[in-house]
Amino acid sequence: MAAKPDSKGVCLVVGAGDGVGGAIARAFAAKGLEVCVTRRPRHLDQLEALAEQIRAAGGRARAYGVDARQEADMVALFETIEREVGPLEVVVFNIGANVRFGIAETTAQVFSKVWEMACFAGFLTGREAAKAMVPRGRGSILFTGASASLRGKEGFAAFASAKAGLRAVAQSLARELGPKGVHVAHVVVDGSIDGVFTRSNRDDVEGLLARDEILKPDEIAANFVWLHEQGRSAWTHELDLRPWAETW
Repeated sequence: MAAKPDSKGVCLVVGAGDGVGGAIARAFAAKGLEVCVTRRPRHLDQLEALAEQIRAAGGRARAYGVDARQEADMVALFETIEREVGPLEVVVFNIGANVRFGIAETTAQVFSKVWEMACFAGFLTGREAAKAMVPRGRGSILFTGASASLRGKEGFAAFASAKAGLRAVAQSLARELGPKGVHVAHVVVDGSIDGVFTRSNRDDVEGLLARDEILKPDEIAANFVWLHEQGRSAWTHELDLRPWAETW
């Protein structure tokens, strides 16, 4: 399906919640791309609210309830978007799966589920994006990473191994797809992010925001847009984002 005459193509955000994912979707919609947002089917009402917010601001948005760990569902999602919405120019994988368990309490089920959410689903997303973009010789595939992408920490064996695996997937895709015209980038988001999780666990968020000591979703999203808009003579593969006061 051809893009609408006034469209700049389609942006798919896999894992579009109330924080970073939603901000990324709004940022690309503001740039004129039609945005497709996904989360698991049980979150479809929240997704529809995000899509309606984008439409109310003058953008285009559609919501899809999809479990990104299910191969058949992901294949169908990409086929549906390409057929019914338009050509995918940007695909963002933004599923977190940040959970903390001591090693003795980490069951096989927990470990497997975290890996499926944070790594395997990223592989499926990248693979299907590549199928759509490589024939056109253009597009951006962007992965959201974390501090755990680079180092393990006590209580995070499952999460860190999954995020490190996702980083390796992103590196492999970048080396394979870059020469074919597709920009692949991995964004390490290092530090607390303003959102529901942080606000439910800390009581000093407003002060942190005022001092720019906490990551702001809209500023993270602006960097994703910047990555997509980079000229191909100077592509960034990995980008670190952290507050100025963060120790690392």
